[in-house]
Amino acid sequence: MKQSIALLCGGGPAPGINSVISSVAKAFLYDGYRVLGIHDGYKGLFSENPEIQEIDFKLADDIHKRGGSALVMSRFKPKDSEFNTNFFVKHNVKLLVTIGGDDTASTANRISKYLKENNVQIQNIHVPKTIDNDLPLPDDTPTFGYQSAKQEGVRIAQTIYEDARTSGNWFVVSAMGREAGHLAFGIGAASHFPMIIIPEMFNKVPVTFDRIIKLIISAIIKRKILGIGYGLAIVSEGVFHFMTDEEINNSEINFTYDEHGHPELGNVSKAHIFNVLLQNKLKEMGLKVKSRPVELGYELRCVQPTAYDLLYCALLGYGVKQLFDKGCTGCMVTANYTKGSIKPLYLEDVSDENGKVIPRLVDIEGEKQKLIFEHGMQYIQPADYEAAKEYLDNPEDFDLRKILNW
Repeated sequence: MKQSIALLCGGGPAPGINSVISSVAKAFLYDGYRVLGIHDGYKGLFSENPEIQEIDFKLADDIHKRGGSALVMSRFKPKDSEFNTNFFVKHNVKLLVTIGGDDTASTANRISKYLKENNVQIQNIHVPKTIDNDLPLPDDTPTFGYQSAKQEGVRIAQTIYEDARTSGNWFVVSAMGREAGHLAFGIGAASHFPMIIIPEMFNKVPVTFDRIIKLIISAIIKRKILGIGYGLAIVSEGVFHFMTDEEINNSEINFTYDEHGHPELGNVSKAHIFNVLLQNKLKEMGLKVKSRPVELGYELRCVQPTAYDLLYCALLGYGVKQLFDKGCTGCMVTANYTKGSIKPLYLEDVSDENGKVIPRLVDIEGEKQKLIFEHGMQYIQPADYEAAKEYLDNPEDFDLRKILNW
């Protein structure tokens, strides 16, 4: 029977998935392997009748530049008791290629261990994917999809900025980011947003709604002093990761709750939350400023990949074949975009003592970040206190450095 490789995608979409699938498929088709795509991720893999997409050269060539994923994705995380060897034995699978985040990678390792214990020898290689850019890849290499999502975010942001200027309004923008602020920071910095708020900024004080709203108002007042009555503030949804349930519940926003009593943040627009709280605070202070919420989320995940991600994902796909030929297994593939060098990265090398992958956060002390915070944003500073008294009773309370205790 002809030898096969299998591919599946876990988690949420990211620009470049199809480029990875295409490049992996082409590399293995050249060497005579069958390439089998599995729909519905791990849920499909262990179902009684997996839905399989045979990937030939024509299909691989067609999907290379498309956004989204040619393979239906799933966040399903199987238990060890749900594993079986059926698919791997039936199709003579020699390699399982998984495309996803750290959960998808760790599940692949569990599957590989199970198969070995049941005398089925396969290799597994993971391709790290997330628009959040929070996986700790070497040399600060971005995760694939991040650059394309950021580019689309900037395109939308520039349009919103024109709306702000045209209408004289403020916009409160929220951007995806599980617990890291890379996407919000990247979009905000490139777009010259007056205020960028990411969880890493709160390295010396707790994350609270009060501090977030005061930072936005700081930018609003600074812009008024500069003679500008409009603007944008972007907030990473990662700030919620560091808030207590009590802080979220006390916001007076109506949430639905899961079976454990935790607020279901996925059911409500984060930008809406920030904007409502901002409007409440502005009214309390007697400041008449119109603001509107804009959520940057699902709009970014399935866009057509940029040139950067098209090439980067090709390197990762070809890199899978290179690592496979070297006998590597249980690892993630990494690629140096400039040099094209391919290296394996093992989960245990980037995980804590509990096996959780340590997220890569924005380096708040980095030179680039300091330049943006010091020169690229607008907020109340001591030199503005006197002018700010026209709008604020206590300008010091809205000084970014005092809010964050920097």
